Amino acid sequence: MVMTLDLPVDDRTAYAVIDRDGRLLSADAAIAGLNGRAGGVLGLPLAVPQLAAAVWLTQRLGIPVSRRLIVADEEADVELNIQVEPEGDHIQMAVSGWTICPVWQPGPGMMLAHRVDDGLAWETDAALRFVFLASQVGPDRGIDPATMLGRPLTALFRFDDGAAPILDALAGRRRRIEQAAVNRITGRGMILSATLRTDPMGGVAGLVGTARLAPTDPPGEDVLATAFTAGLDRALRTSLNRIVGEADAIGVRQDGPIATDYADYAGDIASAGRHLMGMVDDLIDLQAIERPDFVPAAESVDLADLGRRAAGLLAVRADHAGVTIDRPDAEARSPCIGDPRRILQILVNLVGNALRYSPTGGSVAIDTDWSGGAARITIADRGKGIAAEDQARIFGKFERVDPGEAGGNGLGLFIARRLATAMGGDLTVESAPGEGARFTLTLPARQASGDQQ
Repeated sequence: MVMTLDLPVDDRTAYAVIDRDGRLLSADAAIAGLNGRAGGVLGLPLAVPQLAAAVWLTQRLGIPVSRRLIVADEEADVELNIQVEPEGDHIQMAVSGWTICPVWQPGPGMMLAHRVDDGLAWETDAALRFVFLASQVGPDRGIDPATMLGRPLTALFRFDDGAAPILDALAGRRRRIEQAAVNRITGRGMILSATLRTDPMGGVAGLVGTARLAPTDPPGEDVLATAFTAGLDRALRTSLNRIVGEADAIGVRQDGPIATDYADYAGDIASAGRHLMGMVDDLIDLQAIERPDFVPAAESVDLADLGRRAAGLLAVRADHAGVTIDRPDAEARSPCIGDPRRILQILVNLVGNALRYSPTGGSVAIDTDWSGGAARITIADRGKGIAAEDQARIFGKFERVDPGEAGGNGLGLFIARRLATAMGGDLTVESAPGEGARFTLTLPARQASGDQQ
């Protein structure tokens, strides 16, 4: 198909004006036609996602944005240069370098990947986002492809041994890929087979392949923890501490005034750095608790007191989230035997999770109980709850109810339960979708004169 664009005849640059709400106010024929074929009209928001994204970025940063884009246009792609800059109450857009390029079509034999009968067939774009996913008859039939389209390959597959084969393919060093992976949804070991596909200019257009069950599950993830020996944890901490410190300094405008947006970005960087620091801590804990000689301390402690301390440590986070924490009364006691540092670690993890899933205006309740030779503390939230089929899985290593959801790394609950059982207790959950969740930590009660519930 040959497609013609109504382009200016002199410098092939087309212009448009967009208001602060992203609505297209005026446009030369080329931009108006591109927008119209995407379903847009003058006076309404831009209908071409790539153009709208550039406008949004300019509005957010308050600076000009220039980039090279590829836009889908009917049965062809249009590659173009775009420059967007703020001007008063409007956004000025200039588009040039219009180049029509045919859409990638599968070569001979490539469609065979779609006829896999015992696993998954998939395709990605150049950014490794799913553009096709089919679950055939087999153990992965329950995966809903619609929830994965547009999401990265790593949202579905975890590469414990690194993704070197895929990176080699993207760098042009190979065309065929065989890669071991773990399906994040089912937890099963998979073998990914894929072929690199290229665009008409020889550039990377994506991958097309299948994922089949591995003959045996891949080696356990213990290698991740042992990698933190030989000082790797200290090396990471040094870099992350510097990143967090510099980002915090920028965020509080320590060296002078900066735009609010940039201060917000610095805050995001600091938060991400702290999240990675938490992951380092979790991996160090993982290495410790999986050692055969790991034995936590056994001291006389009070679960109610530790519950109050956990609430205090997370009070600021709760306030920012608009959630209240109902902590045990000052007179409440629940004496037990355990490692106070490890118990507090468990409670901070549970209360932090409860805050994350609690709606604004909600509350998290911390209650204690002491009877029958056991001391118990329960953290309850009013969040979205956990389905029955997921309640056992969330205590697995690197497991999460929704792997694509922000926050967490799938280690917190695994470590918490392992610590609880190492102290002679347990960690359990009661929940139902839409009814919140109740996590209960049980530890051996301490019997002594004067102890009371």
